[in-house]
Amino acid sequence: MRTVKIGGVPEHFNLAWYLTLKNGEYKSEGINLRWHDYYGGTGAMCKALRNGDIDMAVILTEGIIKDIIEGNPSKIVQTFVQSPLIWGIHVAHHSNYNEINDLKGTKAAISRYGSGSHLMAYINAENNHWNLDKDLHFEVIKNLNGAVEGLTNGIADYFMWEKFTTKPYVDDEIFRRIDECPTPWPCFVIAVSDNFIAESKNDLDTILRIINNTTDEFKNIPSIDKTIANRYEQKLEDVQEWLSLTEWSQSVLDRNTVAKIQKELFTLNIINEITDYKKLVFTPS
Repeated sequence: MRTVKIGGVPEHFNLAWYLTLKNGEYKSEGINLRWHDYYGGTGAMCKALRNGDIDMAVILTEGIIKDIIEGNPSKIVQTFVQSPLIWGIHVAHHSNYNEINDLKGTKAAISRYGSGSHLMAYINAENNHWNLDKDLHFEVIKNLNGAVEGLTNGIADYFMWEKFTTKPYVDDEIFRRIDECPTPWPCFVIAVSDNFIAESKNDLDTILRIINNTTDEFKNIPSIDKTIANRYEQKLEDVQEWLSLTEWSQSVLDRNTVAKIQKELFTLNIINEITDYKKLVFTPS
């Protein structure tokens, strides 16, 4: 039995992995796939890939592209979720902030530098024509629980996170969502270390085949909306809305999309160079 370590956020996007693991689909192929939850999100997974703590990650597209350009020895092997991620822009429920321009020049809570919450703060600032040097300030809060503490205690002013994951906090009047900011590209990809590609290409192909078969049929699984609502403590109507907006993918991330993402990140000074497609994406010859 060959052990493969994979990381992802403990959110509804990744339920297909849990289902295939529960069904023993990888073990039947001789693979001991070990899932690790990363509450710190993309920044934490980039670090884990670099350190060899995991072989694979289900990770935000813009975050892993930035980190590969900065030296992460990994490649994107395919798109996982084709639809955009809808980031909610949240403030403390009792704060005085009521609209997006109230947040100009205030402090954004981010899980870590290089994370999705960090990069999307730049996208949001650009969307609202803020000065990227003067109007963006950050406070590292590690994870969602850190954001609750940070916003509640006034350590930071706003927090960007996937809107359906944070919806229970809005319902409980911990956060108040004042706006949304969708990613202008497919939100999640599967990234794999270069070593794993070189040494375990057959195992990679098997893992992708299994997960792709499941995501291809995911929305047709009986009562999948109720399963998600129960497992992630979400309201059924919120889950149904999320399912209607979410599309999984079984395809390689295409050149035009990679070029668009790099151009945007370069314009925002998040990356300092635009690199070749094949340095970012593994395409079987």
